[in-house]
Amino acid sequence: MDCTAVIDARLRAHLDTIAAIEKDETLKAAVQDAVDAIVNCFRSGGRVYFCGNGGSAADAQHLAAEFSGRFYFDRPVLPADALHCNTSYLTAVGNDYGYDRIFARLISGLGQKGDILVGISTSGNSANILQAFEVCREKGVRTIAMTGATGGRMKALADLLINIPSTDTPRIQEAHITVGHIICELVEQAMFGEKK
Repeated sequence: MDCTAVIDARLRAHLDTIAAIEKDETLKAAVQDAVDAIVNCFRSGGRVYFCGNGGSAADAQHLAAEFSGRFYFDRPVLPADALHCNTSYLTAVGNDYGYDRIFARLISGLGQKGDILVGISTSGNSANILQAFEVCREKGVRTIAMTGATGGRMKALADLLINIPSTDTPRIQEAHITVGHIICELVEQAMFGEKK
């Protein structure tokens, strides 16, 4: 089987998605707003939480680790965590309360006014993130939605929306990690100065 046509098509689709982001001034402004919100959160002593399902859970964990570990250079910890990393919690709450409650219940206990929850969902319709965003509204936790083109139902609940201009799940996920890395870099620079 000749895979070249598929490889070329997927790479072109990826590049087209990134090019669409580059041309979208509204989307780039939303990224800047997210950077500012996260910097203000950290400077005020707050924490940034991430959540997602499947590949978006992997992205959530990845981006949390960039803050709590390091990105470009050694520096103090930026307090960030992904809400899905405790499997005992997930299976207990999923079993006892339902999977849709897993993030809402945890953020209700951990989240404080001034914290941020970043919800990552290609469709923007993940029920467990929607319920978590509703809890965040009650608690004064700001929300950033990273979604696909439409924003889904998260669009109406999020304080900030970063909606990738694509409806193709793999391309959205690739762009989420690219935009997430840009946010990590800009936050790190704002907090600690330019790359050493």
